[in-house]
Amino acid sequence: MGFRVLIADPLSEEGIAPLLESDDIHLDLGTEWTNQELLERISDYDALLVRSQTQVTRDLITKATNLKIIGRAGVGVDNIDLDAATEHGIIVINAPNGNTNSAAEHTMAMMMALSRKIPQAYLSLKNRQWDRKKYIGIELKNKTLGIIGLGRIGAEVAYRARGQRMNIIAYDPFLSEDHANKLGIKKGNIEDVYQHADFITIHTPLLKETRHLLNKQAFEAMKDGVQIINCARGGIIDEEALYEAIQAKKVAGAALDVFEEEPFYEHQLLELPEVIATPHLGASTIEAQESVAIDVSEDVIRYVHGEAVRNPVNLPSIPREALSEIEPYFLLAEKLGQFLILLADEPVEQINLYYSGDVAKTKIGPITRNAVKGLLTRHLGDHVNDVNALYLAEKRGVTIHENKTSSTQGFTNLIRVEIVTKSKKRSVAGTLLNGLGPRIVKVDHYSVDVTPKGHLLVIHHQDQPGVIGKMGSFLATKHINIATMQVDRADIGGNAIMVMTVDRHIEKNVLEALKQLEEIHDAISIDL
Repeated sequence: MGFRVLIADPLSEEGIAPLLESDDIHLDLGTEWTNQELLERISDYDALLVRSQTQVTRDLITKATNLKIIGRAGVGVDNIDLDAATEHGIIVINAPNGNTNSAAEHTMAMMMALSRKIPQAYLSLKNRQWDRKKYIGIELKNKTLGIIGLGRIGAEVAYRARGQRMNIIAYDPFLSEDHANKLGIKKGNIEDVYQHADFITIHTPLLKETRHLLNKQAFEAMKDGVQIINCARGGIIDEEALYEAIQAKKVAGAALDVFEEEPFYEHQLLELPEVIATPHLGASTIEAQESVAIDVSEDVIRYVHGEAVRNPVNLPSIPREALSEIEPYFLLAEKLGQFLILLADEPVEQINLYYSGDVAKTKIGPITRNAVKGLLTRHLGDHVNDVNALYLAEKRGVTIHENKTSSTQGFTNLIRVEIVTKSKKRSVAGTLLNGLGPRIVKVDHYSVDVTPKGHLLVIHHQDQPGVIGKMGSFLATKHINIATMQVDRADIGGNAIMVMTVDRHIEKNVLEALKQLEEIHDAISIDL
């Protein structure tokens, strides 16, 4: 019967046309099936296409004994158990670009509606009121738009805002000065955005670092009369703090498409006349729904024809013998990347990887992907994975270089990851110790021996008597217990480093207080 494809959620008819027209694909619709029916019948299919409704659980995947590929007609894959799919050798694909235009257009529509008070004026007219003075708006021309997050959608918003003759300042951890210049925008830090923007729009994923990014302190740092747009993810804005900022007239208005809890019906924000809202419509256009369905349909056809799929989400197949040889290095490489990115205080422009000893004799490509994934995860979260890490780095203008050497450098195997920013280089090196697992053995030019897990504290300081004792006493006052400590120095009385394992996360205010101590140059908290 050919390659059997099941569509479990409603998809655009035009979007699945490539599958319908393919002679070697048999298509079934299961949009009316119960979960039990799906579990009972999934073993008959080679491919499963879903949107967000169907939950592709481990149980379902286990029963899908013939399943080879899962397609998600959209960006997120929260409803798919990626680990289970990878374990069962099933490729997961999605459509990361299909809704970019729709989301960018919705952002601009919300900004214009907010600036001209269109929804409020329409409701007034519906209530048989004609009050032109009450709904005087402002122009976008010559206003400053602050963009937080300059990925695909953020860049498209910038392009459109330039057409409105707005001044644009953007913050993104991976935005370099050169890339900003190419886009015709100004690069700034997040404080610059708060200080200068008349409008602020958010285009970041929801991560631990971005949850409630726009909070009470952030609103206080913004210009008086700023207007806020969020068509990205609920939870990035502290909704209670936004309500208070609008009440205090600090924020002049807000346009919201996403919320911390959805559906979003009863909230005091919706009672404010300064707030306009839509029910998560950023990707809800006929074109976007058609586009995402076409993307996954065409990728399924590529798979059937033995071609590489364009939008894989999980790790592609690696020969079993090669996987067993390189898999132990995956965790080490990822931890090195996660550790190193927290040492960077400027956008990364280049990533260099150096493989020495036994690891240099293996297939290093998948190891590199894990290192780059670790570097990007801090700012991109679960959106980055082993497969798309290199692509995402490239899209952000980051170049990657791999280097091999047979030299052991004193270790049976050694991986060194180096990042290059506009003004400096930072690096970290690690090895696998037989029976003991991953170890970090170098931080820049300092030698250490650190297990890359748990809560770490990295301190750059002046090599002087009493500094270590002072650190211990300071942390004791904050009720922070030191589990392990590694110390190295460049020379006597010169620059030195301490890497501590501590029992809990180090808060930002503790780090700031630590940096005020005379001998301390820098202090960084790292959670692995």
